[in-house]
Amino acid sequence: MRLFNTLTGAVEPLRPRDEGRLGIYVCGPTVQGPPHFGHARTYTTVDVLRRFLEWTGLDVYVVRNVTDIEDNIIAKADAEGCTAASLAEHYTRVWEQEIGRLGIRPPDVTPRATGHVPEIHELIVRLIERGAAYPAGGDVYFSVRAFEEYGKLSGRRPDDLRAGARVAPDERKRDPLDFVLWKGAKPGEPSWNSPWGPGRPGWHIECSAMATKYLGADFDLHVGGSDLRFPHHENEIAQWEAATGTPFARMWMHTGMLTLDNAKMSKSVGNIIALTEATDRYGPATLRMFYLRAHYRKPVDFSEARLEEAAAAYERLAGFVRATAALDSDTPLDSTAREEFATAMSDDLSTARALAGLFDLVATGNQELEAGRTGRAAAHRDAVVELAGVLGFDFAETGAADQRLIDGLVAELVTLRDEARSQRDFATSDRIRERLRKLGVELADSRDGTRWHVARRV
Repeated sequence: MRLFNTLTGAVEPLRPRDEGRLGIYVCGPTVQGPPHFGHARTYTTVDVLRRFLEWTGLDVYVVRNVTDIEDNIIAKADAEGCTAASLAEHYTRVWEQEIGRLGIRPPDVTPRATGHVPEIHELIVRLIERGAAYPAGGDVYFSVRAFEEYGKLSGRRPDDLRAGARVAPDERKRDPLDFVLWKGAKPGEPSWNSPWGPGRPGWHIECSAMATKYLGADFDLHVGGSDLRFPHHENEIAQWEAATGTPFARMWMHTGMLTLDNAKMSKSVGNIIALTEATDRYGPATLRMFYLRAHYRKPVDFSEARLEEAAAAYERLAGFVRATAALDSDTPLDSTAREEFATAMSDDLSTARALAGLFDLVATGNQELEAGRTGRAAAHRDAVVELAGVLGFDFAETGAADQRLIDGLVAELVTLRDEARSQRDFATSDRIRERLRKLGVELADSRDGTRWHVARRV
């Protein structure tokens, strides 16, 4: 497999450090609120990458952190009259639930910043000993100019940078570009003891400490949104490599932003669409199709039209699977479709090309079905189910959801018929009963109410 490595700016072979096993670190959420529609794109990308690599026979180990202590968490907890810990715990569960609804498999380990303070202390001590960090009034700062390779991920070198919106000036810093590793606690804030006084970790240091704790140095792949490339990911590299002199991550994979009216979807801009709302409205499969129809590195603008196209695209797959569900395959499909699928996915995770191959399978399968070659149609269905499963589509769940919808609609019609009968509107009652019979649904009236069953498949 080949992926675009942000660190080198080139598409390169993905070569695991340990044979047969790939370690992935994913920048997880800061749990100050529920996830929005844009957050799920990175996690869907990692989920598909993981499924594909496992399909090829590789053992994949995924680490996705949770930032459960941070300025915004503390501020929101104060505003809501609760503790930062309880707020973070609540939204951690919300994130896990909402991400899980999309069929995104959970990581192998989910480290939290508050659970790794000793590892963070150890890394800061090493930085101070090497002259790459310094205490200042209860805080500890990283000295950007002490790391000569600073900027190698983002291309932003210290001499070209200015203190600004995300490079905050502070009179305790030796250089405006320096950033905080340990924040001294203010009165009433949650804190942990440290050699520099009570405080809490800075945002960047937690990922350097946790990624290497679970994956070791020079681990295989670090993934995150493109908005994290600078300064967060740049700082992760600088902290670890300045402290240890060893490489941090071999490859960096960055996903494109989801935009609304061509502006990044974010809380600060106020143009977010809650993931809960999007999932309830469009369904998990449609959202997944929406993400995968575009290349993971490209920005995608949210629109109703694109979501409708994604829904129609998914229905093409699901409709073919439903239409051939009762058919038995008479011969396995040749390996060409699987080889083309693997080629597309191995080319920098080209999910759009992989999907195009699935739609070709559906088109050919429908032709076989129309020609009466049901065994061949079923063989195409088996290939679609297998390869779509690699992309995270589960048609068994879709079938269950469809059945729940059918059951609900029939129950609603039965209720309407009962209301018509109670009002002695027998013409409407009989008309509903006859239409349900034509659909294969038989009704039975009794003193206990109306019961129904499917005489033939609806």
